[in-house]
Amino acid sequence: MSERTVQLGDVIPRPASVRPVTDATFPIVSGTAVSAPPDLERVAAHLGLPRAADGAIRLTLDRELPAEGYRLEITADGVTLAGGAPAGVFWGVQTLRQLGPVLPGGVIEDHPRYPYRGVMLDLARHFFTPDEVKAHIDLLVQFKINHLHLHLTDDQGWRLEIPGWPRLTEVGGGPGTGVDGAGPGFLTCAEYADLVAYAADRFVTVVPEIDMPGHVNAVQVAYPELTADGQPVAPRTDAEVGYSSLVAGKEETYAFVEAVLKTVADLTPGPYLHIGGDECMATPPGDYRAFLERVLPIPAAHGKSVIGWHEIAAVDLPENAIVQFWRIEESDEAVARAAASGRRVIVSPADRTYLDMKYDAGSPLGLDWAGHLTVERAYDWDPAERLPGVGEEAILGVEAPLWSETLRSVDDVRYLTFPRLPAVAEVAWSPRGGRDWASFRERLAAFGPRWTAAGINFHRAPEIDWH
Repeated sequence: MSERTVQLGDVIPRPASVRPVTDATFPIVSGTAVSAPPDLERVAAHLGLPRAADGAIRLTLDRELPAEGYRLEITADGVTLAGGAPAGVFWGVQTLRQLGPVLPGGVIEDHPRYPYRGVMLDLARHFFTPDEVKAHIDLLVQFKINHLHLHLTDDQGWRLEIPGWPRLTEVGGGPGTGVDGAGPGFLTCAEYADLVAYAADRFVTVVPEIDMPGHVNAVQVAYPELTADGQPVAPRTDAEVGYSSLVAGKEETYAFVEAVLKTVADLTPGPYLHIGGDECMATPPGDYRAFLERVLPIPAAHGKSVIGWHEIAAVDLPENAIVQFWRIEESDEAVARAAASGRRVIVSPADRTYLDMKYDAGSPLGLDWAGHLTVERAYDWDPAERLPGVGEEAILGVEAPLWSETLRSVDDVRYLTFPRLPAVAEVAWSPRGGRDWASFRERLAAFGPRWTAAGINFHRAPEIDWH
């Protein structure tokens, strides 16, 4: 099949407004330079072009635009890219990178539907190195993803150094950890801080998750005093859930939680701390409530907004708490009550956004408890219509989690992420009435040759006519 000529609207996520001019193009060649004011120098660097005061690609700020919005004008003489803030210019740069090297003429005016557009990567069931996570970030930002949720702790491993609690990583990050014992490793404080800074340079906010009161077997292997009877527990490398719990009635529990959350807050400049809270089948309901009443205020005491999986909506939530919905049910009264009381919701229904679900019965990787997730299914839904009582005004954004029980390599991460992540990204960014499956299929197909040339392992979904 011959390569299709790039059109101005051939962008993922689909822009809010596209006005093409058919008789004008601007080619980016070896001598093409970029001009940018000092506060956009780091954005300009992502274009990989030389800098000049009279560069044909001009980056600028226009405070009349939304902070993450941008206006891109392409003529035969050059390019002007304006953003409401540096983040908006950066997202415009991603659009330029998708359109190049011969830029079609016209004007794009664009801004996101939701402020939170996230991906979660599970480091607890299988650890990925800082360089591997950085490479993942570079792929995510192409589709205007601006939050990376890192699931740092679970029954099978603990992946972040906590000063004063050395056995968390000595034991919980050591050999034999991870599902099947196949994913050891952890981040030092310095490595985590460097990773957060790398993400921030790409306008990605890292959201760290310390899962509690369940999913804590790795904690209790390292520190048996945090069990109910003070006795050691055996390490677990299976993929079962719901069997471990911190003890709500022990003061040692809260000293541990405070130390950990303070460390993570101090290391994380972003506004969020995620405390998990899901699948706490081993925690009696009264203990669950008592635990959350003590723990939910802690992030705010350290200047952070608390996020928890939607189970936390069963209790009275702090004013700034955020609920992350993940189940496949089509309604949830507790989440609806939280939304009605002004709490924001991150929408992550497993049957639409969980990147660890199999594509189909023949998929070599992934799980299927939420069904099979095709590219079309990841695209063909609307966040504001998913949960009764949780309308547009209550939604902070959309996140696509990737749990790592079946992952063993970066290639595995990419196979399950692409091409479904672009579908979820368009759901999170593009205007509610501006999405169209037929158009998306065509735009997505153009990424096949790009991913192949870059050595990106992706699933050649049969519903896409790959170029």
